[in-house]
Amino acid sequence: MIPLEATVFVVDDDTSVRTALKRLIKSLGFKVKTFDSAQAFLKHGPHDGPACLVLDIRMPGMSGIELQEQLTSAGLGLPIIFITGHGNIPMSVKAMKAGAVDFIEKPFEDQKLIDAINIALKQNKKFRTEHAELKDLLRRVDSLTPREHEVFILVVSGMLNKQIAFDLGRSEKTIKVHRARVMDKMKAKSLADLVRMAEKVTAH
Repeated sequence: MIPLEATVFVVDDDTSVRTALKRLIKSLGFKVKTFDSAQAFLKHGPHDGPACLVLDIRMPGMSGIELQEQLTSAGLGLPIIFITGHGNIPMSVKAMKAGAVDFIEKPFEDQKLIDAINIALKQNKKFRTEHAELKDLLRRVDSLTPREHEVFILVVSGMLNKQIAFDLGRSEKTIKVHRARVMDKMKAKSLADLVRMAEKVTAH
């Protein structure tokens, strides 16, 4: 289910294209914000809700590819659909390799863009959910004391309580207490659960 409060950003230097896309996207029930350049879009600032970007590839000033690179390096997770009147294979390959959802050549059928927008918004929803989960996970890790953090690292590496106790120069009973606190603070139901959490944090 795609949230109808989603916003579709359109960046294209052609006024008639912006007007046509705004009309089409509004008819789907989404919010639309249009910009005549990549610079104007960047000045708008970050967007907090579900969104995607329909982006012309060639524009005066910053190109669509350059804007894509900037957004990717900022880690915003904003899915991009490229539209172009003069695309070429190397350009489309570069855009897709960099994570673009689709590369559509003008003129195109409305349904092709609608399908791409639906895919892009689903991708963004997934990214936002995973990002929120990771943020919560990192907050839990931050709540651990330095000693609990040490125990957390050693537990997920597969060490037993007595091995951890020996390694840290503490009694096994003390390690059990630390381990229980780690499980509680991390909201882990099992060791496997804790290991999965550690993997997510490490991957980040």
